[in-house]
Amino acid sequence: MARQLDYHAMHDIFARFQAAEPEPRGELEHVNAYTLVVAVALSAQATDAGVNKATRGLFAIADTPQKMLDLGLDGLTERIKTIGLFRQKAKNVIKLSQILVDDYGGEVPSSRAALQSLPGVGRKTANVVLNMWWHVPAQAVDTHIFRVGNRTGIAPGKDVDQVERAIEDNVPAEFQQHAHHWLILHGRYMCVARKPKCPACLIRDLCQYEDKTP
Repeated sequence: MARQLDYHAMHDIFARFQAAEPEPRGELEHVNAYTLVVAVALSAQATDAGVNKATRGLFAIADTPQKMLDLGLDGLTERIKTIGLFRQKAKNVIKLSQILVDDYGGEVPSSRAALQSLPGVGRKTANVVLNMWWHVPAQAVDTHIFRVGNRTGIAPGKDVDQVERAIEDNVPAEFQQHAHHWLILHGRYMCVARKPKCPACLIRDLCQYEDKTP
């Protein structure tokens, strides 16, 4: 595990990310807070591209909790069967939709605790929704961020909770809102798992990774 980078290095790194992509966006397609919750819940152990392919048709007919309940478990299962773990995910989406109708008037709650109480919604999912929909500087740590954080020294940690805290504690405030998107995109397209693209990396000189590719 790399050591935590100092403030000046962190500021330089995120200033470069910002210059390259001033307004980074999540890649999951959605039309409202509810479809974002569903999309993120479906994305566990699946690619964003695969989820988007399945949800385009789904969200065209079921973009509210009540419409999803009207579609029913069988109808939902049929439309997301190309996604990994689709049977359990379909059950969770129906359950969370019922809870939203019964307890929240069909609206998605805007607190982390309330979001995490929904079936199939963990801390990472809640943080994505808080960040993308309500613009809360919440940090959703996935495998990409965990890898980048530990390789580079941006956010070292033994588990996702430590990495999340390292981002919150050490990324300068002006970059907190978009930090997790910059890190996800960097991990997805540049600092990839097997052979990171170090020669083309815009933070190569600040990164602590010892096994940089030539």
